[in-house]
Amino acid sequence: MAEPTTLERLRQDARDELAALIELRCRLGEDPWAFLPELPSVDEQVVATLREERLHSERWSPARARAYHPTARRGAAERFEFEVLRDIALDHPELSTAVWSLLGRVPTAW
Repeated sequence: MAEPTTLERLRQDARDELAALIELRCRLGEDPWAFLPELPSVDEQVVATLREERLHSERWSPARARAYHPTARRGAAERFEFEVLRDIALDHPELSTAVWSLLGRVPTAW
């Protein structure tokens, strides 16, 4: 069998992570009908994982520190998040829909 591509592997990891989260929340007694709509899609979870990886990279770490610094200009954090997500969309065009859906919900306290 062929080795899965990176995106396929990331999607499988995201599915596994979401399945584990769903199982945990159900075991804790939560109603799936209440929390399932709040969960990200598989591709949104992949985007969140890629974003997290980028935040620890040499390229993005200093930019994040500047954007989230208390003396940063108004809107700097939002611009930073836009650039990170845009970079993910450019690197993985298949995730563009998920990236753009997340842009409208970007919390600056991520």
